[in-house]
Amino acid sequence: MLDVIIKGGTVVDGTGADGVSADVGIRDGRIVAIGDVTEDANETIDATGMIVCPGFVDPHTHYDAQLFWDPHSTPSNLFGVTSMVAGNCGFSLAPLGDESDGEYLKHMMTRVEGMALEALEIGVPWNWNSFGEYLDRVADSGTAINVAFMVGHCALRRMVMKDDSVGNEASAEQVAEMRSLLKESIEAGGFGFSTGRSFTHSDADGQPVPSRWAAWDEVLELCDETSQHEGTTLEWVADGCLNGFEDSEVELMTKMSVTANRPINWNVLTIDSARPDAYKNQIDACEKANEAGAKVVALTMPILVGMNMSLGTFCALHQLPEWKTIFNLEYSERMEKLRDHDVVTWLENQAALPEAGVFSRLTGWDNYMIGDTYSEANEGLQGRTVGDVARERGQRAFHTMVEISLNDELKTIWWPLPTDDDAESWRLRAKAWEHEAVMIGGSDAGAHLDRMAGAPYTAAWLEDCLRGRQLTTMENAIRHMTEVPARLFGFTERGRIAEGWHADIVVFDPETVGATDVELVFDLPGDSKRLWSTAKGISRVLVNGVVAVADGEATGAIPGKVLRSGVDTETVTAS
Repeated sequence: MLDVIIKGGTVVDGTGADGVSADVGIRDGRIVAIGDVTEDANETIDATGMIVCPGFVDPHTHYDAQLFWDPHSTPSNLFGVTSMVAGNCGFSLAPLGDESDGEYLKHMMTRVEGMALEALEIGVPWNWNSFGEYLDRVADSGTAINVAFMVGHCALRRMVMKDDSVGNEASAEQVAEMRSLLKESIEAGGFGFSTGRSFTHSDADGQPVPSRWAAWDEVLELCDETSQHEGTTLEWVADGCLNGFEDSEVELMTKMSVTANRPINWNVLTIDSARPDAYKNQIDACEKANEAGAKVVALTMPILVGMNMSLGTFCALHQLPEWKTIFNLEYSERMEKLRDHDVVTWLENQAALPEAGVFSRLTGWDNYMIGDTYSEANEGLQGRTVGDVARERGQRAFHTMVEISLNDELKTIWWPLPTDDDAESWRLRAKAWEHEAVMIGGSDAGAHLDRMAGAPYTAAWLEDCLRGRQLTTMENAIRHMTEVPARLFGFTERGRIAEGWHADIVVFDPETVGATDVELVFDLPGDSKRLWSTAKGISRVLVNGVVAVADGEATGAIPGKVLRSGVDTETVTAS
């Protein structure tokens, strides 16, 4: 007898082939029959009028902490994600040498990935030292989604070098100790090595995170260790991931991939017709590296992900030229500075400098929509644009934005309206999706929780393919979110509906699939806030043959698995 049979749906198998009408039979977590299945089953899912496809694979999530208080990894589970990668950007929560390491990483993640400190303190047990112990804690507490964890460079450096990990290069002996720790971590199941060199990544003290202080020799030594283990991969984030790659960065990521003989992926390729040279630079960087024997893949999102801003808390605006001189000040002093007309004008002028790079997209102050407000002076402004209010007041838009924020003691929520929603930007995106060095993903679903909501991209893109711009077919979109990442990562027998493969499956209604608008909710430990969207049209999500989501709600089942390198993954080489 079968455990589950999915009857009467259209099976889109993940390869890009057209859908076919077929039943799917599941036993012991595996797909055992596809076609006209007549065997009895303990559970029958009526998929009439539905699409039956592989579960989605999210390559970049940062769910390392959230899994402990939320084993379902909401809302990614509701959007059909059945396998994911965490430990991205050089940030993992293990290994730890002592309590001070956990304290450092906890506060670093609060700053650099926008995780609520209260949630990290209340919701995470911090009861491990080695990477293997961390994986065991996740497995013991359970997960509804299969998850592979990268070993983060910052944790390795911090454990070996302690406070000297910031501001210093490592000695040969320290590099050897980091290599030994990485070896131990990968042998315990770590999925590979991740590192970060992006100028946007600073710790709680405003200093560059530990991985940014590493010499090339240190990075390459750790890549060489990664090459010694089956089923591993590389991931990094660098300055060029945002502002375009310098030749030195292309050289380093080429050497990383070649040294490890593994693919390396980076996050995230943004495409804007107003900055076509930036897009070309980043694609050229991948092509140049790959011509030299590397395998470099850029992640890109297939939808526009809104990100809100605030003048009171850390956000992307702080990356504008010299803005940190004001926004790193204590709250009261910052407010006092912002009451000075000349300071506000100086900030506005700094933001207009060429050095703003990719963050210049945030400087269209007229097109900021006012979100939540908190004072009587700002009543009635929510939902209006800064430009409209500024014209009424006879002011410059940025000065109006600061004035409104000061009324709310800088708590006002700002939503920059997209500047890259034009037809040419979408044409370039559709072209990029088919480039061999580009892969869909980069949700950051477990990070920046009150700033952005990337998890809905799977259902939102399907909606756009079926009932929106229709820039590619539904079958191709499914291939990009299933087969492509699963094969790059070497997830064994996942990412495709095929007999004998793991039964990670999504059943959705093509007429209604999509995502609701985001809203702010307070449901994290310590009543911390996050942005939330609800999936539409996702009927069932099965993970390892068990129904984890039914009619848009988690069932309570936690059938996911910690995917350990060389056991649940096979080797994909750069060559």
